[in-house]
Amino acid sequence: MQSLMDQLELWIEEILVKSGIPEPSVIYFRLGILLFATILVSLLIFWITKKIIQNYIYRLVKKSPITWDDFLAEHQVLNNVSHLIPALFFKQVVSEIFQDFESLIPMVIKLTDSYLILVGLSIVKSFLKVGEFALSKQDTFKDKPLSSYFQLIRIILYITAAILILSLLMGKSPIYFLSAFGAMTAVLLLVFKDTILGLVASVQMSSNDMVRVGDWVEMPKFNADGNVIAINLHTVKIQNFDRTITTIPTYYFITDSFKNWRGMVESGGRRIKRAIYVNAHSVKFIDQNQREHLQGIQLISNYLTKRQKEIEAYNQSHQIDTSILINGRRMTNLGVFRKYIESYLHHHPRIRKNMTILVRQLTIEDRGIPIELYCFTNTTEWLEYEEIQADIFDHLLAAATFFELDLFQQPSGKDISQAIHQASGIIQSSAPKQMN
Repeated sequence: MQSLMDQLELWIEEILVKSGIPEPSVIYFRLGILLFATILVSLLIFWITKKIIQNYIYRLVKKSPITWDDFLAEHQVLNNVSHLIPALFFKQVVSEIFQDFESLIPMVIKLTDSYLILVGLSIVKSFLKVGEFALSKQDTFKDKPLSSYFQLIRIILYITAAILILSLLMGKSPIYFLSAFGAMTAVLLLVFKDTILGLVASVQMSSNDMVRVGDWVEMPKFNADGNVIAINLHTVKIQNFDRTITTIPTYYFITDSFKNWRGMVESGGRRIKRAIYVNAHSVKFIDQNQREHLQGIQLISNYLTKRQKEIEAYNQSHQIDTSILINGRRMTNLGVFRKYIESYLHHHPRIRKNMTILVRQLTIEDRGIPIELYCFTNTTEWLEYEEIQADIFDHLLAAATFFELDLFQQPSGKDISQAIHQASGIIQSSAPKQMN
């Protein structure tokens, strides 16, 4: 290589001298020509290496029986290697090119070594990207915040590369810069505050299994209500149900409260907690005729028979006069309706029987008497859940009339106009009688 370069330099010098270039300037023109030619050769080596990698190595990788190496071809990881070979070639010949400028050789070599460090950094980053992608496809790591850990590794690599490049350019030991960074701890803490907080939060979230990718998370402070689509070192991305995306700093999941619906999804049942409001004026005791009428409802037929026997036995043992309905113990249409709802839920095919099924009467309000349903569906899918819930309440709203119960709702303009019309009809019908 050295003899070839010497011959090439002599040949270039002869051409330059014959061209009429002054002898003192020949070495400068020779340097420019050799440098330009070296750059062209380096670019040619880069192009050839890249073509070999893309057209041959990637094909061999895809044809191999191993599956994990396919990620190298899909993400074109080895493309960065094509930068490495030209840089090594340039470093090899640089001392020959600058032999007449020995003072520049150390600086050129330092710049070349710095470029090699950057190329090595890009290669390692590419392999890390493949590793992150491959691990995210594994069921074990599918819901883990891998991005946070790989981002931390990349930050460490950036700092390491920066220290190595500075130590090369300034001729100092890397330990010198590490000690300088130690003195700048306060500044670093201020600059990397969000990164440090995000790292601590990511570790705590992962160790405590607080949030996973795919979880349904609700955080009212940030108007976030949707599924977690990404957990990074600095942020957590939530895709809301209106298809918007909310980005929240990771450390807020440690300092602030939020609701994670994962437990509901894993349980396989979603809660129904909704009330029907009954008009208090429609509540009454059940007489014999109404009891016989309700006896035909299959879901409560056995209950009515058993309950009536208990009531009659109690009233007889206490010698209670049952000719007046308020005396003794009696069933009410509201109580029977409540038992009907409970039996209806127990027989419903989409309600989980191994979870709580409760029908309770809450404190009376200005809207009426709340009869609350508390149960769980056998699905957590939103559309199915809403359909099951709507079907249940459709049935119960229609069933209330069988128990002679009125459901409460705020009067509308139509209700008021009908009341006025009925009142005017009564007044008109009674007017002739008063005149007579």
